[in-house]
Amino acid sequence: MNIQTSPENPHTRDLRKGRFSEPGYTYLLTAVVHKRRPIFTDWSIGRLLVAELRATEEDGLAQSQAWVVMPDHLHWLITLQTGTISRLMQRIKGRSTISINRVFGNHGHSGKRVFMTAPSVRKKICRPLPAMW
Repeated sequence: MNIQTSPENPHTRDLRKGRFSEPGYTYLLTAVVHKRRPIFTDWSIGRLLVAELRATEEDGLAQSQAWVVMPDHLHWLITLQTGTISRLMQRIKGRSTISINRVFGNHGHSGKRVFMTAPSVRKKICRPLPAMW
């Protein structure tokens, strides 16, 4: 998924300045549904998103600490295992969009986007600490 400046907020690119991803760090990620449609009020749609979150853990990309799926957005606390936050979020957004679009009758990559293309809010929570004992 190509991350571009959102037409709703032309300054979203500025949010990425000075950010980096590093395996072993813990991040709080937020992704918002396109046009804030409350699609996750249907629990079966939310379960499709959760399946993709679990798949990233099974594939060794991130360790989920917690997640909250709200009607129109996702909060996800992860420890990055490999790769970058950008690649991780591209995977989550892309794969969940495909599976959700299938439910709505839109097939493949040409369906409507589920998540905004604006970059996710991400905050580094803490640096891994060396063992003290």
